[in-house]
Amino acid sequence: MSGESLHKPTMDEVTKLKDMATKLRIHSVKMTTASKSGHPTSCSSMAEIMSVLFFKVMKYSVAEPKSEHNDRFILSKGHAAPILYAAWAEAGLFPTSELLNLRKIDSDLEGHPTPRLNFVDVATGSLGQGLSVACGMAYAGKHFDKASYRTYCLVGDGEAMEGNIWEALHFAGYYKLDNLCTIIDANRLGQSQAAPLEHDMETYKKRLQSFGFNAIVVDGHDVEELCKAFYEAENTTGMPTCIIARTFKGKDFPEIEDLLNWHGKALGAKSDAVISHLEGLLKNPAAEKLPIASPVKDAPDVSVAGVALASPPNYEKGQKIAVREAYGIALAKIATAHNRVVALDGDMKNSTFSQNILKVDANRFIECFICEQNMVGVGIGVGCRDRTVPFVSTFSAFLTRAFDNLRMGVISQTNLNLAGSHCGISIGEDGPSQMALEDIAMFQSLPGCTVFYPSEAVSCERAVELAANTRGICFIRLTRPGSAIVYDNNETFQIGKAKIVRKSDTDKVLVIAAGVTLFESMTAADELAKQGINVRVMDPFTIKPIDVQAIQENAAQCGGRIVTVEDHYPEGGIGDAVLAAVATCRNVVVRKLAVNGVPRSGPPAELLEMFGISASHITRACNDILTL
Repeated sequence: MSGESLHKPTMDEVTKLKDMATKLRIHSVKMTTASKSGHPTSCSSMAEIMSVLFFKVMKYSVAEPKSEHNDRFILSKGHAAPILYAAWAEAGLFPTSELLNLRKIDSDLEGHPTPRLNFVDVATGSLGQGLSVACGMAYAGKHFDKASYRTYCLVGDGEAMEGNIWEALHFAGYYKLDNLCTIIDANRLGQSQAAPLEHDMETYKKRLQSFGFNAIVVDGHDVEELCKAFYEAENTTGMPTCIIARTFKGKDFPEIEDLLNWHGKALGAKSDAVISHLEGLLKNPAAEKLPIASPVKDAPDVSVAGVALASPPNYEKGQKIAVREAYGIALAKIATAHNRVVALDGDMKNSTFSQNILKVDANRFIECFICEQNMVGVGIGVGCRDRTVPFVSTFSAFLTRAFDNLRMGVISQTNLNLAGSHCGISIGEDGPSQMALEDIAMFQSLPGCTVFYPSEAVSCERAVELAANTRGICFIRLTRPGSAIVYDNNETFQIGKAKIVRKSDTDKVLVIAAGVTLFESMTAADELAKQGINVRVMDPFTIKPIDVQAIQENAAQCGGRIVTVEDHYPEGGIGDAVLAAVATCRNVVVRKLAVNGVPRSGPPAELLEMFGISASHITRACNDILTL
């Protein structure tokens, strides 16, 4: 049988696929009319693509939408959610009558897709992010699962201008992800004006080819052309495929098709006429639906539970080692003990020490290069459907670029671990562009995020182990300079449980600090002791959740006086977390020490002194608070 005959649909299939596209358009109009909001014209441009994908090309189980064996589909242009919902309803997952609940507060058919729905892997709608996730899924399928499932990602032409998309295209081309198929819905129109390339399909094609893609230009409303293109994509090896579909926004909507000012609007008074027109296009609406191809069941059965260090920490008290180096040691240990632990880095692996996993299994390291948004998206993707335990690392300052990816990751119910090194002014001479001083605030703002701030190597190894077993997003903040070992190798750590590293029965002030400032605090405690003033020093270990009970109890024992000190800006860091912890307590006063201005290059010790977080400043703050 020739390739032509393998992909070419029968006349009956062509009719059914065209009718299905029309049905999907009708559903999209009815849904958005019922909700009085939505994006029906954005749905209509991709109706044939969805029809061919869901009812001819993709292999999946309707009964198990998130089966590990299924082909994956990511709708990066998430505003076209109605047609995604309609496709699953037509596939038989739920009654089509439920589609009219679109955007209702008691319905999971939200304005943009979220994993509250069992057929959605990640939330989309903040444009430009879906392809990175798809790259992660495809990478996992090719290199970790070594399975037959393919990944499809539909991108809008407007969002194709996002830099995140081009980071993802570079990644896919570089790694030759031939199990990935991107589809660009080039419907010409954006929200307020035409998209930059409109229908310049040749330029699209040349750009995609330059990124290492098999680029195929098709009429996106011709089901036969689409079937042929998807067949070619599936049979192309050594490179990913991008199908560039020339489409029209509002296709088959009379007096609306290819016109501006209809983006994001229900059709209102025009709805009945449009629906009537669409119904008139149906050739055989009562025909039996095309069968959905079953997936090849060759994805391995895996578990991401029970990750543990292959061996306990092995240090001597007082020994100096950088926390970032301990991160690399711990990463290698958990990778040794669990074969689904994977690491991603942004060309910083010899600074973050994530390169240590290469000694365990080079195949479980993904170099993402200097593309932090894509790196986070790929990390989310490789972790989807619990296929891996991903650890993403780079300089903590550079993770701020990926904040929107992380924000969407929360909505996506993502399980992702991130390690940010080189935090704070303690990195010294490299200067402020490299200093993460907002990272704690950023991660604390993410609902459900766990924020670890280990101060030395023993606690860091345990933080890595705990993060690997914690659902949601976890962030581990890593300091650059060497830190003395404080804890015994057999010390136990828990999320939300602080450690007291210095204590007496006559403590007057509770000092709460982490990282480099923990050691400055102990130096200050020694100086204060010479003055006859005892202070208690607390290592919070996790900033979110912070140990509210320990803070309140220890503060009460220290006369209600707290000094916080952190290598971070004042906003959103340790000090603010402590203030929240004592907000309901009477007779407690908190003095916050933090980096008090935009820093500069210089030796670390001098910078700590210049910007107000050195031992001398802590000593002064403790004396000051005793006068209140």
